Amino acid sequence: MTVIADPSLSRAAALSRSAADARTGPAFDHAARLSDRERRLPTTLAADLAYSDHVSPRPRSEILCRALNITIAAVALLALSPVLLLVALAIRLSSEGPILYRQTRVGLDRRRRSWSADQMLYDRRIRDVGGKPFTIYKFRTMRLNAERAGAVWATKGDPRITALGRMLRKTRIDEIPQLINVLLGDMNIVGPRPERPVLVSQLREQIREYPLRHRAKPGITGWAQINHSYDACLEDVRTKVRFDLEYLQRQSVTEELRIMARTIPVMILRRGAN
Repeated sequence: MTVIADPSLSRAAALSRSAADARTGPAFDHAARLSDRERRLPTTLAADLAYSDHVSPRPRSEILCRALNITIAAVALLALSPVLLLVALAIRLSSEGPILYRQTRVGLDRRRRSWSADQMLYDRRIRDVGGKPFTIYKFRTMRLNAERAGAVWATKGDPRITALGRMLRKTRIDEIPQLINVLLGDMNIVGPRPERPVLVSQLREQIREYPLRHRAKPGITGWAQINHSYDACLEDVRTKVRFDLEYLQRQSVTEELRIMARTIPVMILRRGAN
């Protein structure tokens, strides 16, 4: 059952109508077990709220975390600037197209933390719970207009990826420009990887736990990235979501430093990329 509020109805009338609908629908037994607060929500949100009680980000000092991310990102950009210039030159000379690839991704979902039940019932923005969109920066690894037909999974030996791009992906060097996103506050160095809005919309429908990833700021690397390869199918995403939720439940400055340290061997050994 989905409760859709008519703006012309009073709050009491809207609740009365939704209750009547519930008693005549197949979801009545389930609705009867929900709290008064949950009964005023679309059932998809009510179920998500109930489930999400078991998956909450571990509290930490956000000020300390932000200071750590800014410091590491700034130092890394300065230290790696010669490498970044060489990579930029190589991309320019090896294939047609821009050096940097810009794309809209979905970031942290802040609204979920402060919604009241009444806001959930009447605020139409609740239908877009993906998170805050932002522009991500990467070194371009694919040929120009590689996704003209739309977003598709990357495959092993993907012909859209350039020879240089394949090396950049293997070493994760293509992700380094996202340090700019860290300085801008869109991302952390460690966190769940952000995805495109169209894929987030699809994956939310296919994987129940997927929206919970957006309770943390997205990252350049993460627990999922060091334990699994690039996504090639839906099951890969399911696996990574489980790793992401594990990270949320034990996130801390110490944990982030540990994941950063474990990212270095992944880059050097070139594990897990197509």
